[in-house]
Amino acid sequence: MKLTENLYYVGVNDRTKGLFEGLWPLPEGISYNSYLLVDDHVALIDTVDAAFFDTFLSEIRRAIGHRPIDYLIINHMEPDHSGAINRICREYPDITLVGNAQTQRMIDGFYRTGGNRLTVNENDVLTLGKYRLRFHLIPMVHWPETMVTFDYERGILFSGDAFGCFGALNGGVIDKFIVSARYWDEMVRYYSNIVGKYGPQVQKALHKLKGLEIRMVCPAHGPVWTEEIPHVFTLYDRMSRYEADNGLVICYGSMYSNTARMAEVIARAASKAGVRDIVLHDVSQKHHSYILADVFRHRGLMVGAPTYNGDLFPEMEALIKKIVARGVRNRLFSFFGSFTWAGQSLRRIAALTEAARFEPVGSPIEMRQGRLEEVYDACQALGALMAARLKESET
Repeated sequence: MKLTENLYYVGVNDRTKGLFEGLWPLPEGISYNSYLLVDDHVALIDTVDAAFFDTFLSEIRRAIGHRPIDYLIINHMEPDHSGAINRICREYPDITLVGNAQTQRMIDGFYRTGGNRLTVNENDVLTLGKYRLRFHLIPMVHWPETMVTFDYERGILFSGDAFGCFGALNGGVIDKFIVSARYWDEMVRYYSNIVGKYGPQVQKALHKLKGLEIRMVCPAHGPVWTEEIPHVFTLYDRMSRYEADNGLVICYGSMYSNTARMAEVIARAASKAGVRDIVLHDVSQKHHSYILADVFRHRGLMVGAPTYNGDLFPEMEALIKKIVARGVRNRLFSFFGSFTWAGQSLRRIAALTEAARFEPVGSPIEMRQGRLEEVYDACQALGALMAARLKESET
């Protein structure tokens, strides 16, 4: 598929994988994007998952026939993008593998591939003919070897995992030829789960790229961005600064619906007090990847769970650890829980979130057994207080 003069999309779609990285659901599949730049020399930019090599090779041959590929530029070494390196090297034995020093070490560790190598550093340039490619290192977005490649004659950024999203490509590749709005939720979920921990590093990368005249962004997953570049960069900027809308996400775990009832009372009180955007998640029913996406979207965060075996309800503990591990901050936070004979959930939630940069709202509420009437007013007050604090943050 030709994207522009001498630039071809040779990526593939994966509509069968259930979990990305063995963790994150893919209800709409995912694309593994690869690009072929044809000049006096031919450069292939990233490969695909090894399982799709035959389709990948047929796309390459459709674009350039049996012409040799001179360079394989490796922006990111995660195997969904580098998995076909060995087989590409067998098909094109004279190819030169282009990457930074960390990339070259990872090639040896993953694939033990010999052959020609070219190690590049920040601002190094590779001339293909009339097109010149400049390399910019963006470490920890989201692996240490990550870099981007910039065709600065035409303003084309090959961005690796940055600016990508879940979701296979349904025919069209470039945003102006598809309904790109279908991908925004999956971009937020992709960012919050895959890249979310590395907000400061994303900010450094955005600052580095700010000076480039970017007209097209070619990520490793999802659509190629042209018209939507401002929106994509704004999303990444906001999420990497942990900015959020003044909505409220309430996450709860519940064995016998008692803690769930507390969550419902809190939500109704917050709604009555003026919060329109409220999302409730049962941590045992909703996959955590979707909950994390909402945590990145909303400024208000409330969690509640029962004591379980003298500790915190396991699914809630797992979720809180994921939230804290991503360095989420600038959140208004409160929590609640329940117990039957020995309350420990509140203590455990407090310990797990102690290092998080959350702004506490109100006092935690603990319910004994199913005695909702004893904490009903407190739950209402906590929901109303969260609403008031969210309103304050609007000004």
